[in-house]
Amino acid sequence: MVWKGQHELSAIGKLKVAEAFLSKAGFNHDGVANTKFHGGPDRAVCLYPFEHYSLWEKEFKQRLEFPGFGENITTTGMKEKNVFIGDVFKLDEAIIEVTQGRVPCSTISKHNRIDRLLNRIVETGYTGYFFRVLEAGRITSEAEIKLLDRVQDRYSVLRGNQLLFHENGNKVEIEGMLRLEALSTEWKERFKRLLATV
Repeated sequence: MVWKGQHELSAIGKLKVAEAFLSKAGFNHDGVANTKFHGGPDRAVCLYPFEHYSLWEKEFKQRLEFPGFGENITTTGMKEKNVFIGDVFKLDEAIIEVTQGRVPCSTISKHNRIDRLLNRIVETGYTGYFFRVLEAGRITSEAEIKLLDRVQDRYSVLRGNQLLFHENGNKVEIEGMLRLEALSTEWKERFKRLLATV
């Protein structure tokens, strides 16, 4: 990827495939360039809500190409406010569990060539989110995703994003987030650091 004359290594640019195998480490043949911030068992699958594309296209008056946010899955009806940490879904043959919101980086702005995009994603909390894989399986491009279990309905992905980015002094709510068994290791560490400063 080239941004403002500089070459940068990134795996954000993905191609649609008809079928892929999803293991506990992620989709086969799906590379990760920066393993410090991407990938791993808690972040094996990334989803970005389809509805946000039209929002950003209208705001920035620019067409965005799919998948514009490095996601593995783009789907409707699963915005951050409607999906909760710990939600378990069936995706074709696989079973996946929501672990955290995505913590966006500047690569999103660079890939889409919109300087302000990263800031707007943080402001809105429209980050997309990650899953861990509970059961591996084959996934087709036409697969449906179905909610199997919801263990709590207080801490949505959007609520987590609000606490992380905008309400990081909210001790009671951060403590509540930390009690969620499904929460990723990365977000546990982030919220523990926030708690230590409150």
